[in-house]
Amino acid sequence: MGKSDFLSPKAIANRIKSKGLQKLRWYCQMCQKQCRDENGFKCHCMSESHQRQLLLASENPQQFMDYFSEEFRNDFLELLRRRFGTKRVHNNIVYNEYISHREHIHMNATQWETLTDFTKWLGREGLCKVDETPKGWYIQYIDRDPETIRRQQEQERKKKQDLDDEEKTAKFIEQQVRRGLEGKELEKPVYTELNRENEEEKVTFNLNKGASTSIAAASKTRSAVKSPSYCFFYVLGQNALKVVEGTVKRKESAHSSGQPKEKKKKSALDEIMELEEEKKRTSRRDYWLQPEIVVKIVTKKLGEKYHKKKAVVKEVIDKYTAVVKVIDSGDKLKLDQTHLETVIPAPGKKVMVLNGGYRGNEGILESINEKRFSVTITIDSGPLKGRRVEDIQYEDVSKLA
Repeated sequence: MGKSDFLSPKAIANRIKSKGLQKLRWYCQMCQKQCRDENGFKCHCMSESHQRQLLLASENPQQFMDYFSEEFRNDFLELLRRRFGTKRVHNNIVYNEYISHREHIHMNATQWETLTDFTKWLGREGLCKVDETPKGWYIQYIDRDPETIRRQQEQERKKKQDLDDEEKTAKFIEQQVRRGLEGKELEKPVYTELNRENEEEKVTFNLNKGASTSIAAASKTRSAVKSPSYCFFYVLGQNALKVVEGTVKRKESAHSSGQPKEKKKKSALDEIMELEEEKKRTSRRDYWLQPEIVVKIVTKKLGEKYHKKKAVVKEVIDKYTAVVKVIDSGDKLKLDQTHLETVIPAPGKKVMVLNGGYRGNEGILESINEKRFSVTITIDSGPLKGRRVEDIQYEDVSKLA
């Protein structure tokens, strides 16, 4: 067995040593050879094969650079599409996963000098959505596959149809309420003072006259029929029960004559509305930024000048990033939503719901529950105008500018 044999101890040891990533400065992209140390890289640079590759590259260096750049771009985008899809992710996370492959194309052989330049180039070419935050650059792959575009259009069409159905239902309910209120005037109770005209007059209460009559009839029945004593109590109990039932019925009838009867059984429309409200109440999203709301800057990376300062959201970019204008200084900043928090105003001020079933509705702040970290608002716009919503968390509502 020779020294250069595949199964020789020397060859196995070399393969074990070369397993995994090595130092980038000892890698030759032209020959695609990774050396383990400085001496090995020096010997490789003096080899005949390396010299031939350099002569070939010197004839047309731009062609080789374009080839390496294209391979790097294709591999990077393929990893981004397959691993992360259309999610928003930090560019350094994708790059670290890309270079973990031992046979990858190195960036120092391409036309881009840094990862930031490559990220900006992806944004200019329209291959990805890119945005800069204090944490670094974030990228989001744009999937232009015809099947994916068709699926997104189908989802948008279905979502629009659901919204149209909800609007039709809300308009139908509003019309029904308007029809019910037409031609009917709400009866308001009239309150009067309880005054005694004559101080010597006695106050008498006229209860039920049938009770004494029933007791007398029961005593006559007992004297007429010689039965044991428990029969009297049985007859008296029955008559007394009838008297009590009659009194309760008269009270209910008197109460119902003064006030309209409440519907005990819910209609199908009421049940559908409750189910829709429950569905909306449980629907939450991981983004909450809205234009024209007041927020507070909580990050310390911008310095004490902007820390804990209030600002107004002027523009929302890709749902997670906002361009805000500081109220005190008038400076404009581009911040991620993790560096902002909502502002709760005093009761009576206008607010906007940012998450949950009532997302996007404006209302008036009624009260603040500090123990439960929640607020109570009254919606003052849209088909739900006048509805009182309780127990909305602090992070789901913010002051309007």
